[in-house]
Amino acid sequence: MSESTTALRRTVLYDEHLALGARIVPFGGFEMPVQYAGVLKEHDAVRRRAGLFDLSHMAQYELRGEGVAAWADALTINEVATMKPLQARYNMFTNEAGGVHDDVLFYRLPDRWLLVVNAGNAEKMWPYLQAKAAGHDDVRLTSHHGSRALIAVQGPRALEIVAPLCDIDLAAMKYYFCSDGRVDGAPAVIARTGYTGEDGFELFVEGADASRLWRLLLERGAAAGLEPAGLGARDVLRLEAGMPLYGHELEEDISPLAAGQAWAVKFRKPEFVGKAALEAQRDADGFDRIVGVALAGRVPARAGYAVFANGERVGEVKSASFAPSVSNTNIATVYVKKHAAEPGTKLGIEIRGTLHEATVVPLPFYRRTDTRKDS
Repeated sequence: MSESTTALRRTVLYDEHLALGARIVPFGGFEMPVQYAGVLKEHDAVRRRAGLFDLSHMAQYELRGEGVAAWADALTINEVATMKPLQARYNMFTNEAGGVHDDVLFYRLPDRWLLVVNAGNAEKMWPYLQAKAAGHDDVRLTSHHGSRALIAVQGPRALEIVAPLCDIDLAAMKYYFCSDGRVDGAPAVIARTGYTGEDGFELFVEGADASRLWRLLLERGAAAGLEPAGLGARDVLRLEAGMPLYGHELEEDISPLAAGQAWAVKFRKPEFVGKAALEAQRDADGFDRIVGVALAGRVPARAGYAVFANGERVGEVKSASFAPSVSNTNIATVYVKKHAAEPGTKLGIEIRGTLHEATVVPLPFYRRTDTRKDS
Protein backbone atom coordinates (compact mmCIF):
# COMPACT_ATOMS: atom_id res chain seq x y z
CA MET A 1 0.00 0.00 0.00
CA SER A 2 1.09 3.57 -0.63
CA GLU A 3 0.41 5.09 2.76
CA SER A 4 3.39 6.59 4.54
CA THR A 5 4.49 4.58 7.53
CA THR A 6 5.78 7.68 9.33
CA ALA A 7 2.40 9.11 10.27
CA LEU A 8 0.46 5.91 10.93
CA ARG A 9 -1.64 5.62 14.07
CA ARG A 10 -2.44 2.50 16.07
CA THR A 11 -5.77 1.41 17.47
CA VAL A 12 -6.00 0.56 21.16
CA LEU A 13 -6.03 -3.12 20.14
CA TYR A 14 -2.70 -3.01 18.28
CA ASP A 15 -0.83 -5.04 20.93
CA GLU A 16 -3.59 -7.66 20.90
CA HIS A 17 -3.05 -8.13 17.17
CA LEU A 18 0.69 -8.54 17.62
CA ALA A 19 0.13 -11.10 20.38
CA LEU A 20 -2.06 -13.11 17.98
CA GLY A 21 0.61 -13.07 15.27
CA ALA A 22 -1.25 -10.77 12.89
CA ARG A 23 0.38 -9.40 9.77
CA ILE A 24 0.12 -5.64 10.02
CA VAL A 25 -0.36 -3.28 7.05
CA PRO A 26 -1.15 0.43 6.68
CA PHE A 27 -4.83 1.13 6.10
CA GLY A 28 -6.87 4.30 6.57
CA GLY A 29 -4.01 5.99 8.39
CA PHE A 30 -3.61 3.15 10.91
CA GLU A 31 -1.48 0.06 11.31
CA MET A 32 -4.10 -2.66 10.93
CA PRO A 33 -4.20 -6.49 10.89
CA VAL A 34 -4.70 -7.80 7.37
CA GLN A 35 -4.72 -11.45 8.49
CA TYR A 36 -3.95 -13.78 11.37
CA ALA A 37 -4.15 -17.48 10.42
CA GLY A 38 -4.95 -16.69 6.77
CA VAL A 39 -7.62 -14.92 4.73
CA LEU A 40 -9.44 -18.07 3.60
CA LYS A 41 -9.51 -19.56 7.10
CA GLU A 42 -10.85 -16.33 8.56
CA HIS A 43 -13.41 -15.99 5.76
CA ASP A 44 -14.62 -19.53 6.50
CA ALA A 45 -14.96 -18.72 10.20
CA VAL A 46 -17.23 -15.75 9.47
CA ARG A 47 -19.42 -17.59 6.97
CA ARG A 48 -19.78 -20.74 9.10
CA ARG A 49 -19.24 -19.65 12.71
CA ALA A 50 -18.01 -16.18 13.68
CA GLY A 51 -15.12 -13.78 13.22
CA LEU A 52 -13.82 -11.03 15.50
CA PHE A 53 -12.78 -7.74 13.87
CA ASP A 54 -11.06 -4.59 15.11
CA LEU A 55 -12.73 -1.63 13.39
CA SER A 56 -11.40 1.00 15.76
CA HIS A 57 -9.78 2.85 12.87
CA MET A 58 -13.23 3.98 11.74
CA ALA A 59 -14.07 7.56 12.76
CA GLN A 60 -16.80 7.88 15.38
CA TYR A 61 -18.54 11.26 15.60
CA GLU A 62 -21.16 12.15 18.18
CA LEU A 63 -23.90 14.54 17.04
CA ARG A 64 -26.11 16.36 19.56
CA GLY A 65 -28.77 19.01 19.37
CA GLU A 66 -32.33 19.54 18.21
CA GLY A 67 -31.20 20.47 14.72
CA VAL A 68 -29.14 17.38 13.87
CA ALA A 69 -31.80 15.55 11.84
CA ALA A 70 -32.69 18.49 9.59
CA TRP A 71 -29.03 19.48 9.22
CA ALA A 72 -27.97 15.96 8.23
CA ASP A 73 -30.91 15.53 5.87
CA ALA A 74 -29.73 18.55 3.87
CA LEU A 75 -26.28 17.02 3.42
CA THR A 76 -27.03 13.35 2.69
CA ILE A 77 -28.88 11.32 0.07
CA ASN A 78 -30.83 9.08 2.43
CA GLU A 79 -33.31 10.21 5.05
CA VAL A 80 -32.13 10.89 8.58
CA ALA A 81 -35.13 12.54 10.24
CA THR A 82 -37.39 9.56 9.49
CA MET A 83 -35.16 7.12 11.35
CA LYS A 84 -36.94 5.33 14.18
CA PRO A 85 -35.53 5.53 17.71
CA LEU A 86 -32.55 3.15 18.02
CA GLN A 87 -32.41 2.60 14.25
CA ALA A 88 -29.22 2.50 12.17
CA ARG A 89 -29.19 3.59 8.53
CA TYR A 90 -26.72 3.56 5.66
CA ASN A 91 -26.17 6.93 4.02
CA MET A 92 -23.81 8.97 1.84
CA PHE A 93 -22.53 12.53 1.81
CA THR A 94 -22.34 13.72 -1.79
CA ASN A 95 -20.70 16.70 -3.48
CA GLU A 96 -22.49 19.22 -5.70
CA ALA A 97 -21.69 17.11 -8.78
CA GLY A 98 -23.34 14.06 -7.20
CA GLY A 99 -20.08 12.22 -6.46
CA VAL A 100 -19.57 10.60 -3.07
CA HIS A 101 -17.63 12.32 -0.27
CA ASP A 102 -18.11 9.24 1.91
CA ASP A 103 -20.54 6.44 2.71
CA VAL A 104 -21.45 6.32 6.38
CA LEU A 105 -23.75 4.89 9.02
CA PHE A 106 -26.05 6.94 11.24
CA TYR A 107 -27.24 5.51 14.57
CA ARG A 108 -30.17 7.22 16.33
CA LEU A 109 -29.78 6.95 20.10
CA PRO A 110 -32.14 8.38 22.76
CA ASP A 111 -30.18 11.60 23.40
CA ARG A 112 -27.72 11.78 20.49
CA TRP A 113 -26.70 10.47 17.09
CA LEU A 114 -23.63 8.41 16.28
CA LEU A 115 -22.07 8.87 12.85
CA VAL A 116 -19.44 6.39 11.64
CA VAL A 117 -17.16 7.51 8.82
CA ASN A 118 -14.53 5.60 6.83
CA ALA A 119 -11.07 5.93 8.37
CA GLY A 120 -9.48 6.96 5.10
CA ASN A 121 -11.93 9.86 4.75
CA ALA A 122 -11.77 11.13 8.34
CA GLU A 123 -9.31 13.91 7.54
CA LYS A 124 -11.67 15.09 4.80
CA MET A 125 -14.99 14.57 6.53
CA TRP A 126 -14.29 16.08 9.97
CA PRO A 127 -13.45 19.58 8.68
CA TYR A 128 -16.28 19.28 6.13
CA LEU A 129 -18.81 18.51 8.86
CA GLN A 130 -17.47 21.26 11.11
CA ALA A 131 -17.73 23.78 8.30
CA LYS A 132 -21.29 22.70 7.49
CA ALA A 133 -22.24 22.95 11.19
CA ALA A 134 -20.89 26.47 11.55
CA GLY A 135 -23.75 28.81 12.38
CA HIS A 136 -26.01 25.96 13.50
CA ASP A 137 -26.25 26.50 17.24
CA ASP A 138 -28.52 23.47 17.53
CA VAL A 139 -25.91 21.08 16.10
CA ARG A 140 -22.91 20.08 18.21
CA LEU A 141 -20.21 17.70 16.94
CA THR A 142 -17.65 15.71 18.91
CA SER A 143 -14.98 13.45 17.39
CA HIS A 144 -13.97 10.26 19.16
CA HIS A 145 -11.75 9.07 16.32
CA GLY A 146 -8.95 6.92 17.70
CA SER A 147 -10.05 7.19 21.32
CA ARG A 148 -13.12 4.98 21.25
CA ALA A 149 -12.92 1.44 19.93
CA LEU A 150 -15.19 -0.56 17.64
CA ILE A 151 -15.22 -4.36 17.87
CA ALA A 152 -17.33 -6.47 15.52
CA VAL A 153 -18.45 -10.07 15.90
CA GLN A 154 -19.80 -11.33 12.57
CA GLY A 155 -21.21 -14.69 11.58
CA PRO A 156 -24.11 -17.09 12.17
CA ARG A 157 -23.00 -17.80 15.76
CA ALA A 158 -22.45 -14.14 16.70
CA LEU A 159 -25.65 -13.93 18.73
CA GLU A 160 -24.82 -16.86 21.00
CA ILE A 161 -21.33 -15.45 21.58
CA VAL A 162 -22.20 -11.83 22.31
CA ALA A 163 -25.63 -12.11 24.00
CA PRO A 164 -24.45 -13.66 27.30
CA LEU A 165 -22.08 -10.73 27.85
CA CYS A 166 -24.73 -8.03 27.37
CA ASP A 167 -27.37 -6.56 29.68
CA ILE A 168 -29.93 -6.16 26.88
CA ASP A 169 -31.91 -8.71 24.86
CA LEU A 170 -29.88 -9.03 21.67
CA ALA A 171 -32.13 -11.73 20.24
CA ALA A 172 -34.97 -9.19 20.14
CA MET A 173 -32.83 -6.56 18.40
CA LYS A 174 -33.72 -6.19 14.73
CA TYR A 175 -31.15 -5.94 11.95
CA TYR A 176 -29.90 -2.35 11.58
CA PHE A 177 -30.98 -1.34 15.07
CA CYS A 178 -28.91 -0.46 18.12
CA SER A 179 -29.06 0.32 21.83
CA ASP A 180 -27.08 1.72 24.70
CA GLY A 181 -26.08 -1.12 26.98
CA ARG A 182 -23.22 -2.82 28.74
CA VAL A 183 -20.86 -5.56 27.60
CA ASP A 184 -19.44 -7.38 30.63
CA GLY A 185 -20.20 -4.24 32.61
CA ALA A 186 -18.53 -1.83 30.20
CA PRO A 187 -20.74 0.90 28.69
CA ALA A 188 -21.30 0.36 24.97
CA VAL A 189 -23.44 1.14 21.98
CA ILE A 190 -24.45 -2.28 20.68
CA ALA A 191 -25.62 -2.47 17.07
CA ARG A 192 -26.85 -5.31 14.88
CA THR A 193 -24.92 -4.09 11.86
CA GLY A 194 -21.95 -5.28 9.83
CA TYR A 195 -20.01 -5.33 6.59
CA THR A 196 -19.73 -9.04 5.84
CA GLY A 197 -23.12 -10.18 4.54
CA GLU A 198 -23.67 -12.16 7.74
CA ASP A 199 -25.59 -11.52 10.94
CA GLY A 200 -23.52 -9.92 13.64
CA PHE A 201 -22.95 -7.14 16.13
CA GLU A 202 -20.75 -4.08 16.36
CA LEU A 203 -19.71 -2.91 19.81
CA PHE A 204 -18.76 0.74 20.28
CA VAL A 205 -16.79 0.92 23.52
CA GLU A 206 -14.33 3.16 25.34
CA GLY A 207 -10.72 2.59 24.43
CA ALA A 208 -9.84 1.67 28.01
CA ASP A 209 -12.28 -1.28 27.91
CA ALA A 210 -11.40 -2.59 24.46
CA SER A 211 -8.50 -4.96 25.15
CA ARG A 212 -10.28 -6.69 28.03
CA LEU A 213 -13.43 -7.17 25.94
CA TRP A 214 -11.44 -8.37 22.93
CA ARG A 215 -9.74 -11.08 24.99
CA LEU A 216 -12.99 -11.99 26.73
CA LEU A 217 -14.83 -12.42 23.43
CA LEU A 218 -12.08 -14.67 22.09
CA GLU A 219 -12.18 -16.74 25.28
CA ARG A 220 -15.97 -17.04 25.50
CA GLY A 221 -16.37 -17.50 21.76
CA ALA A 222 -13.75 -20.23 21.35
CA ALA A 223 -16.27 -23.04 21.84
CA ALA A 224 -18.45 -21.58 19.08
CA GLY A 225 -15.49 -21.34 16.69
CA LEU A 226 -14.84 -17.59 16.96
CA GLU A 227 -11.57 -16.54 15.34
CA PRO A 228 -9.89 -13.15 14.93
CA ALA A 229 -10.26 -11.90 11.36
CA GLY A 230 -8.41 -9.19 9.50
CA LEU A 231 -8.99 -6.73 6.70
CA GLY A 232 -8.22 -9.32 4.04
CA ALA A 233 -11.12 -11.56 4.98
CA ARG A 234 -13.37 -8.55 5.50
CA ASP A 235 -12.71 -7.36 1.95
CA VAL A 236 -13.57 -10.74 0.43
CA LEU A 237 -16.70 -11.01 2.56
CA ARG A 238 -17.99 -7.53 1.69
CA LEU A 239 -17.27 -8.03 -2.02
CA GLU A 240 -19.18 -11.31 -2.10
CA ALA A 241 -22.06 -9.52 -0.38
CA GLY A 242 -21.99 -6.74 -2.99
CA MET A 243 -21.14 -4.00 -0.50
CA PRO A 244 -19.22 -1.03 -1.92
CA LEU A 245 -15.84 0.09 -0.61
CA TYR A 246 -14.86 3.73 -0.72
CA GLY A 247 -11.94 4.29 -3.06
CA HIS A 248 -13.14 1.42 -5.25
CA GLU A 249 -16.89 1.35 -6.02
CA LEU A 250 -17.39 4.81 -4.47
CA GLU A 251 -15.35 7.94 -5.14
CA GLU A 252 -15.70 11.71 -5.48
CA ASP A 253 -16.43 11.20 -9.19
CA ILE A 254 -18.66 8.12 -8.87
CA SER A 255 -22.25 8.83 -7.85
CA PRO A 256 -24.54 6.63 -5.77
CA LEU A 257 -26.54 5.93 -8.95
CA ALA A 258 -23.44 4.82 -10.85
CA ALA A 259 -22.40 2.71 -7.86
CA GLY A 260 -25.66 0.78 -7.90
CA GLN A 261 -26.91 2.41 -4.70
CA ALA A 262 -29.92 4.24 -6.16
CA TRP A 263 -32.12 2.69 -3.46
CA ALA A 264 -30.47 5.02 -0.93
CA VAL A 265 -31.14 8.23 -2.89
CA LYS A 266 -34.35 9.78 -1.59
CA PHE A 267 -35.29 12.26 -4.30
CA ARG A 268 -38.48 13.06 -2.38
CA LYS A 269 -36.40 15.09 0.08
CA PRO A 270 -36.84 18.80 -0.68
CA GLU A 271 -33.10 19.36 -0.88
CA PHE A 272 -29.72 17.80 -0.29
CA VAL A 273 -26.22 18.46 -1.58
CA GLY A 274 -25.92 17.12 -5.13
CA LYS A 275 -29.66 16.55 -5.65
CA ALA A 276 -29.88 18.51 -8.91
CA ALA A 277 -26.87 16.73 -10.40
CA LEU A 278 -28.24 13.33 -9.40
CA GLU A 279 -31.66 14.13 -10.83
CA ALA A 280 -30.05 15.11 -14.13
CA GLN A 281 -27.96 11.95 -14.14
CA ARG A 282 -30.99 9.80 -13.37
CA ASP A 283 -33.08 11.40 -16.11
CA ALA A 284 -30.36 11.17 -18.79
CA ASP A 285 -29.49 7.60 -17.74
CA GLY A 286 -26.35 7.47 -19.85
CA PHE A 287 -23.81 7.17 -17.03
CA ASP A 288 -21.17 4.48 -16.57
CA ARG A 289 -22.05 2.09 -13.78
CA ILE A 290 -20.71 -0.49 -11.34
CA VAL A 291 -21.73 -4.10 -12.05
CA GLY A 292 -20.60 -7.51 -10.93
CA VAL A 293 -18.82 -10.03 -13.11
CA ALA A 294 -17.87 -13.67 -12.76
CA LEU A 295 -14.64 -14.71 -14.48
CA ALA A 296 -14.63 -17.93 -16.46
CA GLY A 297 -11.11 -19.01 -15.58
CA ARG A 298 -8.84 -19.39 -12.59
CA VAL A 299 -6.75 -16.28 -13.27
CA PRO A 300 -7.70 -13.50 -10.82
CA ALA A 301 -8.36 -9.92 -11.84
CA ARG A 302 -7.06 -6.86 -9.99
CA ALA A 303 -8.35 -3.34 -9.45
CA GLY A 304 -7.46 -1.10 -12.38
CA TYR A 305 -7.37 -3.82 -15.05
CA ALA A 306 -8.99 -2.78 -18.34
CA VAL A 307 -12.37 -4.19 -19.36
CA PHE A 308 -13.40 -4.72 -23.00
CA ALA A 309 -16.61 -5.52 -24.89
CA ASN A 310 -16.44 -6.48 -28.58
CA GLY A 311 -12.98 -4.99 -28.89
CA GLU A 312 -13.92 -1.68 -27.27
CA ARG A 313 -12.46 -0.65 -23.94
CA VAL A 314 -15.57 -0.02 -21.82
CA GLY A 315 -14.18 0.42 -18.33
CA GLU A 316 -12.00 -0.99 -15.57
CA VAL A 317 -12.03 -3.35 -12.61
CA LYS A 318 -12.77 -1.70 -9.26
CA SER A 319 -12.53 -4.69 -6.86
CA ALA A 320 -11.70 -8.36 -7.42
CA SER A 321 -11.23 -11.52 -5.40
CA PHE A 322 -11.37 -15.27 -5.29
CA ALA A 323 -14.83 -16.03 -3.84
CA PRO A 324 -15.14 -19.13 -1.65
CA SER A 325 -18.87 -18.45 -1.12
CA VAL A 326 -19.53 -18.24 -4.88
CA SER A 327 -18.48 -21.74 -5.93
CA ASN A 328 -14.80 -20.83 -5.57
CA THR A 329 -14.92 -18.60 -8.64
CA ASN A 330 -13.11 -15.34 -9.31
CA ILE A 331 -15.41 -12.35 -9.06
CA ALA A 332 -15.04 -8.63 -9.59
CA THR A 333 -16.88 -5.35 -9.74
CA VAL A 334 -16.27 -3.34 -12.89
CA TYR A 335 -17.09 0.27 -13.78
CA VAL A 336 -18.32 0.16 -17.38
CA LYS A 337 -20.37 1.96 -19.98
CA LYS A 338 -24.13 1.45 -19.86
CA HIS A 339 -24.25 -0.81 -22.94
CA ALA A 340 -21.82 -3.23 -21.27
CA ALA A 341 -23.69 -3.41 -17.97
CA GLU A 342 -26.62 -5.73 -18.69
CA PRO A 343 -26.60 -9.10 -16.92
CA GLY A 344 -25.38 -11.82 -19.26
CA THR A 345 -23.10 -9.47 -21.24
CA LYS A 346 -19.79 -11.10 -22.16
CA LEU A 347 -16.75 -8.99 -21.33
CA GLY A 348 -13.01 -9.42 -21.55
CA ILE A 349 -10.67 -8.41 -18.72
CA GLU A 350 -7.10 -7.76 -19.74
CA ILE A 351 -4.78 -9.64 -17.40
CA ARG A 352 -1.08 -9.44 -18.21
CA GLY A 353 -1.73 -8.75 -21.87
CA THR A 354 -4.38 -11.47 -22.38
CA LEU A 355 -8.17 -11.05 -22.43
CA HIS A 356 -9.96 -13.33 -19.98
CA GLU A 357 -13.68 -13.96 -20.34
CA ALA A 358 -16.09 -12.58 -17.76
CA THR A 359 -19.89 -12.40 -17.62
CA VAL A 360 -21.96 -9.66 -16.04
CA VAL A 361 -24.00 -11.09 -13.16
CA PRO A 362 -26.48 -9.56 -10.69
CA LEU A 363 -25.25 -8.20 -7.36
CA PRO A 364 -24.84 -9.32 -4.66
CA PHE A 365 -22.78 -12.36 -5.56
CA TYR A 366 -23.70 -13.95 -2.21
CA ARG A 367 -26.72 -13.58 0.05
CA ARG A 368 -27.18 -15.47 3.28
CA THR A 369 -30.36 -17.50 3.50
CA ASP A 370 -31.25 -16.52 7.07
CA THR A 371 -31.62 -12.77 6.88
CA ARG A 372 -33.16 -10.13 9.11
CA LYS A 373 -33.00 -7.35 6.53
CA ASP A 374 -36.79 -7.22 6.31
CA SER A 375 -36.76 -5.03 9.39
